Order: sequence, then C-alpha cells, then structure tokens
Amino acid sequence: MVQKLETIVFGGGCFWCTEAAFQRLKGVVKVIPGYAGGTVKNPTYLAVCDGNTGHAEVVKVEYDPAVISFADLLDVFKLVHDPTSLNQQGNDVGTQYRSAIYYTTSEQKEAVEKWVKAIPGAVTEIKPLDKFYEAEISHKDYYNRNRQAGYCRIVIDPKIEKLKLQFGDKLKE
Repeated sequence: MVQKLETIVFGGGCFWCTEAAFQRLKGVVKVIPGYAGGTVKNPTYLAVCDGNTGHAEVVKVEYDPAVISFADLLDVFKLVHDPTSLNQQGNDVGTQYRSAIYYTTSEQKEAVEKWVKAIPGAVTEIKPLDKFYEAEISHKDYYNRNRQAGYCRIVIDPKIEKLKLQFGDKLKE
C-alpha cells in the first residue's frame, strides 16, 4: 500500500531541538532541518544566525496522516517550544528563532489558525510555505550524533523527556 504523505514546516527555535522531537514520532517519515520565511536565496547557517536573511530555523516534517494526526503534531510542537515567546526560545534570541508554521495545504492553514487562536498570547507566524532550504549536513540528525554535547544534554534532553511522558504511546520503539 502506498502511503500518502503530507508536509508541514515548523519553526520553534533551534532546529536541533525540533528535529530531535519530531524524529521520534510514529508516522513521521522524515525530518529535515533548514531555513524558511526569509528573502535571501540559498542562505547559510552563519547568514541566518546573523539575522539578516529573514529566515527562521525550521524543520520540514513529512508524515503519514493515517498514522499520526495533524493535531498531534501541533501538540508536540507546543510541547517543545513556547509559542508565546517573540523571537526567542530559551537562550536562543533573534528572529531566526521565532515561532512559525509554514503550511502546505488549506486544511493545515485552517487547523493552525484555530490552534494559534486557542493559545493566549501566541505570536506564532502562520504563512504558506514558499521556499524551504535544507540546512548544511552538519546540522542534520544533530542530536542523535551529539547526545553527549552540553547543548544536547542541557536543552534537548529535557524536551525529549517531556515528549516521552506526554506522548509515549506515539513514539517509535
């Protein structure tokens, strides 16, 4: 049976964190860190970090809606970042760390708008996905390759633990 995959792009601060969380979900087939929402073609990590490209650090999530619901993806997104924090997630500060959702279907747009309205003080940017640029290879699968790094242990590990507690039945083995 051929699965019909859908794509959504989330910006929730550092893409290492969001990639690590979404990779662990049943029904998520692929998670790719990258950049979206900016004006510069082919941005680099350094240019995005300088804050001059308009891009956010994001993850492109390809998922099977027959296995995981879009509502569950939104709930995980809310768990791993603060949608009420403007241009900042923890110690990561700048427009590149903004809360953003770039949708690919009208159904996603409608669901995201409803979801954001239900969160008091939400500042999540909602736009159609225009262009997605993959991040450099050094950023792909970062958490899984660098679990002993300080950032992973201090910032990402607690998010993964929260994910296990609240979404344990939706996690891959």
